[in-house]
Amino acid sequence: MSLTLREAVEQLPKVELHCHVEGTMRPATVVELAARNGIALPTTDVTELYRYGSLDEFLSIFWLVQSTLGSRDDWARLAYESVVDGAAHGRVYAETFFTPARHLAAGQRLGDIVAGLADGLAAAEAETGARALLIADQDRAYGPAAGRNLVEQLGELRRAGAPGIERVIGVGLDSTELGVDPASFAEAYALAGRAGFRLTGHQGENSPPSAIATVVDVLGAERIDHGLSLVDDPELVRRFAAERIPLTVCPNSNIRIANAFATLAEHPYARMRAAGLLATLNTDDPALTDLDLGYEYGSVAAAFGYSFDDMVAVALDGVEASWLDDDGKAGLRGTITAAAADLGPRIMADDRT
Repeated sequence: MSLTLREAVEQLPKVELHCHVEGTMRPATVVELAARNGIALPTTDVTELYRYGSLDEFLSIFWLVQSTLGSRDDWARLAYESVVDGAAHGRVYAETFFTPARHLAAGQRLGDIVAGLADGLAAAEAETGARALLIADQDRAYGPAAGRNLVEQLGELRRAGAPGIERVIGVGLDSTELGVDPASFAEAYALAGRAGFRLTGHQGENSPPSAIATVVDVLGAERIDHGLSLVDDPELVRRFAAERIPLTVCPNSNIRIANAFATLAEHPYARMRAAGLLATLNTDDPALTDLDLGYEYGSVAAAFGYSFDDMVAVALDGVEASWLDDDGKAGLRGTITAAAADLGPRIMADDRT
């Protein structure tokens, strides 16, 4: 059967390294969990909430959605639906964020959150064959002390062999960048590194290139989430390209959440790729922005005139940027290249670029 380029990239197996599990919550699930947990919503039409004029406006809604998660079972449902929905658009592997600061402050136990997420991921994996691991994000809004406390608790869970903790492979940093010096989280990052967690951090969405450099050089992050402002510093671009420091870029999110660009064609993603940066494609918060990973790939291909081979290269770069071991990466590369060999010849001749 012939395929359009959009259909081919929809079916192409893909990796996602920048997706917040709370941001995958289906609108109907938001309503149901809010009712169950006594959370008042401004409207029962949740899609009406999903309009944002800035990153901080988005965060206020994100936090409201987060607040509907009240129990281990709620987290399990969220994780299950997240993997099922991602797999429907070709996502075969994900390293997905969760940000528990608000829930810990409200009295939830980190062990219950992790175990619930792991329960849901395992159930969805058995159903779909897709795989997902977890990155625990520190919330900048709660400050460095809360970040350190989160890392300490993660270490305690790992030492105790707590249920689901093997799913948590990394530690990150998210939430508002404005007025927050990432270096203030150095102690938490050092502790996480000593405990054996991989390290990443959100930076450069609305902060300068110097802040991105701080996350790498002071915090020790191995990759950067977003990294938009990197292109404003040619020397830093050359360094990131030479060292293959990954960027987990979310072009459509940068339009729909941050309103950083009016159109996708204005996004610096093509410049990032042309400069040799290891720039991957991701959705960020797909349910809150009416996105999916297939759309992300297809719309980026259309905006920048990328061919199917270009998009296969992006998918393979996602494997390189992941924290899988060598065998895991080799297996995933094989899955992507085998599918590409089947899909590519079926693309209609007039739709190959």
